[in-house]
Amino acid sequence: MSGPPGKFNIGWLRGYTVVYLIFIYLPILLLPIFSFNDGIYVAFPMSGFTFQWWAEMVSQPGMHKALWNSIAVAVPVSLISTILGMMGAKALTSYPLYGARALTGMFTLPLVTPFLILGIALLITFKNYGINLSLFTVGVGHVLICVPFSLFVLLSRLESFDRSLEEAALDLGETPWIVFWRVTFPINMPGIVASLLLTFTISFDEFLLAFFLTGDASTLPIFIWSQLRFPVKLPSVLALGSAILVVTVFIVVVAELLRRKGSTRSTGKVI
Repeated sequence: MSGPPGKFNIGWLRGYTVVYLIFIYLPILLLPIFSFNDGIYVAFPMSGFTFQWWAEMVSQPGMHKALWNSIAVAVPVSLISTILGMMGAKALTSYPLYGARALTGMFTLPLVTPFLILGIALLITFKNYGINLSLFTVGVGHVLICVPFSLFVLLSRLESFDRSLEEAALDLGETPWIVFWRVTFPINMPGIVASLLLTFTISFDEFLLAFFLTGDASTLPIFIWSQLRFPVKLPSVLALGSAILVVTVFIVVVAELLRRKGSTRSTGKVI
């Protein structure tokens, strides 16, 4: 006799989840493992343990420049995307807009459009208007794909926000702008910080749009791609990829924790 159907379904789903996670993340875990391999070939058994590739990775001037270029793009992209996402989320949750669902669907179009097509379209647009390719054009492309992520993070935050707090402030004579800065903004700060961290990570790691839109100043993903042409550079690339992986996972986890913390607070009772 088999067990209850509910237990069988739960067990099957748990097993599927474990297999799925192994399939997704096991190849990624090979990056930090082989970054300590005392050899240039990615193969088991490893020839030894060394920190040589990490030291070589840190000592590359080209990597330093590409790193700062990525940061120079990701910081303003995260700020602009979060501001636009906050404006859109505020409008969709606070005002009875006609076709709100259609507008939300339109915001998702950059996410469902292949980045290859999006990059080519932006490249043609910039060229037709005589705009030289640079970090600025990369930032424009990244804003386009980061705004939807920011919007959805802040939508989930604002949808659970207690509107009675804003109404109480308005009844006390405050203007809508002051209410936003003194009530809405501070209470929704965890979601805003989560949006900043998430969009920063997306912009920092993005490759395909940067490949089409960058000029002479390459970002870190472009630098990594250029190094892969040389087999002797592979171990240091693995070390750099491992460092990016650790930092990215940390930022995403912190962003998710902040988002959940903010949602929990917003659903609590106000005494």
